[in-house]
Amino acid sequence: MTIAAGRAALALATALVAVAAAGGCGGDDPARAPQAETDATPTPPAPATRPEPATPAPPRAQCPARTAPGCRSAAGRIIAVEAVDPDGDGDAHFVLAGRDSVTAPGITVVDVRRDLRPDPLPGLGERISAAGPVYPGSYGQRQIEAVALELGG
Repeated sequence: MTIAAGRAALALATALVAVAAAGGCGGDDPARAPQAETDATPTPPAPATRPEPATPAPPRAQCPARTAPGCRSAAGRIIAVEAVDPDGDGDAHFVLAGRDSVTAPGITVVDVRRDLRPDPLPGLGERISAAGPVYPGSYGQRQIEAVALELGG
């Protein structure tokens, strides 16, 4: 794993641990807590509903027939965006959390060239799908050089 991919995976893991730790912070055992005496009848709990996703999943991007060998597709939720490219060629980079794991376990980096770059750029939490050949990035990480891009919602 490269340093950049390792840092991204470490940041994601740290965030997940922090959320899990905060969820485990509670008071004493509720069975031991003193009960307030009230004459009100208890309100039944609301039925469980599944929250709507922030953005619907886009269709899975497909590798075109004339794509270089090693074409892969990946889909996921955006956890990082590099909107301003340091080398100035106008492309955009997205880091996706998903099942495809092109760059690292649970992580895929996507490089979107200038002519394929959406305007406006999708942001954190949105879902995209990309397809293209896998090449090393500027830090040596494996990333998809997108030739097809699908946006959610």
